[in-house]
Amino acid sequence: MLGGRKADSDEAAAKKKYSRRDFLATGGVAVAAPAIIATATSAADAAQSTGAALAPSQGYIVFDSRKCIGCTTCMLSCSLTHYGEQNLSLARIQLIQDFFGKFPNDLTVAPCRQCVEPVCVRVCPVGAAHVDAANGNVRVIDEGKCIGCRICLQMCPQQPRRTVWNSKSNKSSKCDLCINTPHWNEKGGPGGKQACVEVCPVRALKFVADAPNQEETNGYQVNLRNDHWLRLGLVDDSRQPMPPPLGGGAKPKAGAKPKA
Repeated sequence: MLGGRKADSDEAAAKKKYSRRDFLATGGVAVAAPAIIATATSAADAAQSTGAALAPSQGYIVFDSRKCIGCTTCMLSCSLTHYGEQNLSLARIQLIQDFFGKFPNDLTVAPCRQCVEPVCVRVCPVGAAHVDAANGNVRVIDEGKCIGCRICLQMCPQQPRRTVWNSKSNKSSKCDLCINTPHWNEKGGPGGKQACVEVCPVRALKFVADAPNQEETNGYQVNLRNDHWLRLGLVDDSRQPMPPPLGGGAKPKAGAKPKA
């Protein structure tokens, strides 16, 4: 009897040695993840799950959707530099085309916002989504630590979600401003290069160091067009008034210069 009790005691002790990560990785994600978020106690998790302010990223990607031609070159270069293959589903920058929409609302450019207050970082139960202090405070996801719980995808407040599901590895991913691009020989991150910005044939993407306005995506949608683009009929530049609609309408303001 004593031997039996000792064996049971040893078995119970062995079960206690399983870590939170082991439990989640073996099927307890759906049940345990919410509780883990609330009770995470490791030093890494505590630092980002508290209300303490996080250092802002030193880099952001802004765009001009009126300039974008929807060629998806940015998406293909993203997957190629990160994974070694051109696969739109693996791209961490997204383009959404509405073929029934009317310009300029027929196309949406959706790069990661590198949010000043990143929800994905706050809710990650294992610290896979974190602020990379060694590389300009860029918000990144370590796919090696990711347990595939998808909480970061569910909690991202943007549409489309800026965290992207990698169906091949069953892990979450997001833009890291090309800090970790094993299939590209350029240095990325703040102070380096970003593949999507470098390859865009019409320069519809731009890297900036200052945080854009965080209200929705308003601060990320910028005018990257120069005077040459006005010749294509894009006359919404602030220096020129819009022509009146066909058949009449409001007259141009006094003193406004006519369209060349």
